[in-house]
Amino acid sequence: MDIQGIDHIELFVGDARQAAFYFDRAVGFELRGQGGPETGLAGQRSLLLGQGEIRMLLTTGLTGGHPAARYVRRHGDGVAVIALAVDDAAAAYAELVRRGAAPVTPPSTFTGADTEVVTAEVAGVGDVRHRLVSRRGDPAQFLPGAVAVTPPRGDGGRLLVDIDHLAICVPPGRLAGTVGHYRDVFGFAEVFAERVEVAGQAMNSTVVRSPSGRVTLVLLEPDRSHRPGQLDAFLQQHAGAGVQHLALRTDDIVTAVAALAARGVRFAGTPASYYDALQARVGPVDAPLERLRDLGVLVDRDHAGQLLQIFTESVHVRRTLFLELIERRGARSFGSGNIRALYEAKERELAAAGEGRTVAAPTSQEVRA
Repeated sequence: MDIQGIDHIELFVGDARQAAFYFDRAVGFELRGQGGPETGLAGQRSLLLGQGEIRMLLTTGLTGGHPAARYVRRHGDGVAVIALAVDDAAAAYAELVRRGAAPVTPPSTFTGADTEVVTAEVAGVGDVRHRLVSRRGDPAQFLPGAVAVTPPRGDGGRLLVDIDHLAICVPPGRLAGTVGHYRDVFGFAEVFAERVEVAGQAMNSTVVRSPSGRVTLVLLEPDRSHRPGQLDAFLQQHAGAGVQHLALRTDDIVTAVAALAARGVRFAGTPASYYDALQARVGPVDAPLERLRDLGVLVDRDHAGQLLQIFTESVHVRRTLFLELIERRGARSFGSGNIRALYEAKERELAAAGEGRTVAAPTSQEVRA
């Protein structure tokens, strides 16, 4: 079984048209297709958006019993499906079930002119599913006969290029079992693990990656022997495990952040003093420091290079799912050095203001694990 990459992601949302309006007008996606009862998608309305190599399906249940409606009632808007591109979806489904994956939807075939798409689904983490997708023929035909293709307005946009990773939060005590599931069932490898402690909070994280290197999941677990933090808040507000954030890669984060901010995207704030120690911590940065400060872009480094990143504020009523923009300049890690750096910057800022007191860790709007 060869997992080649992420074919698409599907968000279950309360209002697909409203969600599409935000991703179109603010984040730069464009409508590439749509489907509903008139195309054979019973009980749902789905809108397909795209930008660069990213495909995002937004689905709203039109009846109370539809899986999307049940998901939204329990979790709010969120990533419900991570679709994996494979060479043979039916064979991959059979192999995953044999290895212990819980079956959800058996293989289905969608056909069009010189095009065939086969899909099947197995369970992932919590209520997140993995849809296996194999394609033959025209790649623009997303689901022939079910999602009608919409002619693109332009070149699809290039501010955001592809999906770098997805961060999934699991309850305390579930991290090791989840890592083992992706290793033993999906064939992913554990490529990075760490524990972060700061300001009385603690979290464990493990990164698993497909053999192709094209699917990366960052698995996060809070340590409840320490003070509750943003991961605990996510688990409570989301009612269990799920995708905490979606990281979208860009080749030019300064241009992308400036453009998205001009369109109304709100980004998490960064203390100004964070940048006072930036070059001492990560070395010279190939971007104007003042421009990074103005935009709030964070910088971290590892043995392979630097990465630049920033997080959006959540637009969802439960304050759960948010986006990350990331530009990799050789770095292979995920910016964990920014957690402590942001906390220390906040302390310096308060000390300079003469507060002279111990402060709590940055809020979830100031630092994203």
